[in-house]
Amino acid sequence: MLTVTVEKLVPGGYGLARTEEGAVLVKGGLPGEVVRGKPVRRRGALFLEGVEVLTPRPDRYPHPLPPSADLPLLYEAQLPLKEALVAEALERIAKLSFPLSPIRPSPSPLGYRTAAQYARHPLGGLAYRLPESEVLVRLEEDPLVAEPLKKALALLQTWPLPVEEVALRGSLLTGEVLLGLIGGSPEVLKRPAKALVREGFRGVVWAEPSPKGRFRGRVTPLYGERTLLERFGPLTATVSVESFAQVNPPAMGALLEEALTLVGGGERALELYAGSGLISLLLAPRFREVAAVEISKEAVRRGEADRKRLGVENVRFHRGDAKEAARLGAFDLVVVDPPRAGLSPEVRAYLLETRPRQILYVACDPATWARDVGALAKGGYRLRFAQPYDFFPFTHHVEVLSLLSL
Repeated sequence: MLTVTVEKLVPGGYGLARTEEGAVLVKGGLPGEVVRGKPVRRRGALFLEGVEVLTPRPDRYPHPLPPSADLPLLYEAQLPLKEALVAEALERIAKLSFPLSPIRPSPSPLGYRTAAQYARHPLGGLAYRLPESEVLVRLEEDPLVAEPLKKALALLQTWPLPVEEVALRGSLLTGEVLLGLIGGSPEVLKRPAKALVREGFRGVVWAEPSPKGRFRGRVTPLYGERTLLERFGPLTATVSVESFAQVNPPAMGALLEEALTLVGGGERALELYAGSGLISLLLAPRFREVAAVEISKEAVRRGEADRKRLGVENVRFHRGDAKEAARLGAFDLVVVDPPRAGLSPEVRAYLLETRPRQILYVACDPATWARDVGALAKGGYRLRFAQPYDFFPFTHHVEVLSLLSL
């Protein structure tokens, strides 16, 4: 067993401590805490497993949280740690010294999630599946989910559905909830789906379990509606249970409003990794032509529906991989909102070759964002604005809104 003092939070939700053998990564330890665990070397790094907190921080959150909450601190203590993650990544990885704008807190630190997914427990009810394991932790309530989901969660606890997992997507705008049933037989689940809609769900879909990830296999509507309307700041847009729409709509709305103050107008704008094209639809009045590139067929379908509903004529959706952007030519503004892996090498090369006047970069991983910003800075861009946003209270995750220009 090894006893260490955690020094700081690092990307991935780990605490970092130093020993005679070098740095050790501690899952579940917070900066300033003394912890004990078994040192295990894997993937070329030293980890502490089976962590026991010997000296907890005085500002540790005192109430139960789900296993996904890996930053169990009073909310005001979470924000400086997240801001420091972004600043440290920018300095260490991008080799840039730049004053960040202060982190924007989540409008609600609890009850903010409008989407969640749970496993069915073999003994009944719902459970969390611990990260990187098959261990299930039975769930009675989830303080992180929004009010519409709390009611749906309580209802599902009493239904013995023959599925592997359930997924929920709610709307703060309408108060409605969609349900996804993952695994089992769609034919067997048609009758329960109708009953669940009568109980209050807006719609139910079935999804085939897939090793590629959630909703990467077949998805079949069972009963009711497929989408809900949600407000994201200045825009209303459709969401679905299988969509990758942001789960904290008020926080996303604040980011969108700030983004609009950063960019100008011009002839052509491009949004890569566009999802359903929220930013493209907001930029439409400022540009003659806006192109939105997204690989998800479902997201493109919702984006087209929103475009028609909002009467936007100059936004074009292209279903495809962002790495194929070169075939679309050059743009005055390029917006990128990539997954945690950051920009692909092809997208970085495209930006440096076509040299848009402005690049609006929305990031969900400070480390890969800093890597990309460093590469763009070497290619002639300057970071003009960067602000962390907290979309996921009680977790290590932090978003970044940034602007680069030539």
